[in-house]
Amino acid sequence: MQFKIDGKVQAKQRPQFGRGHAYTPEETVNYEQWIKLCFIQNKGDWECSDNPIKMTCNISTKRPKAHYNSKGEVKPQFKTVLPTKKPDTSNCVKGIEDALNGIAYHDDSQITTAHVTKRYTDTDYVIVTIVEDELWK
Repeated sequence: MQFKIDGKVQAKQRPQFGRGHAYTPEETVNYEQWIKLCFIQNKGDWECSDNPIKMTCNISTKRPKAHYNSKGEVKPQFKTVLPTKKPDTSNCVKGIEDALNGIAYHDDSQITTAHVTKRYTDTDYVIVTIVEDELWK
């Protein structure tokens, strides 16, 4: 099962503390709701799984303006540059994993194989692929 999350990827933020309790920042809550909506709209016949899961996340982040020349083309020295700035991939994937708890799988502890890439593209989006991990069979 594969789906696309349009927009800039967001890292899972740390819990905030106030009035004697911890809470999840609103930006993180909103992004996780967006991920759930994107999943539900594209899930087809995928059912919440009890089995081990293999997840692939291809993070596409918009190139900085400095990568382009005056004609709007990517400058040669930036064609093979990879995004090494924040957010880091592990925090991005954690937000996606948590958002899919209870709808793609019962708990993100079921994810036994994960592969993440982060690349520059012309627009911001994430492609998430979820399949049952064949190693368990």
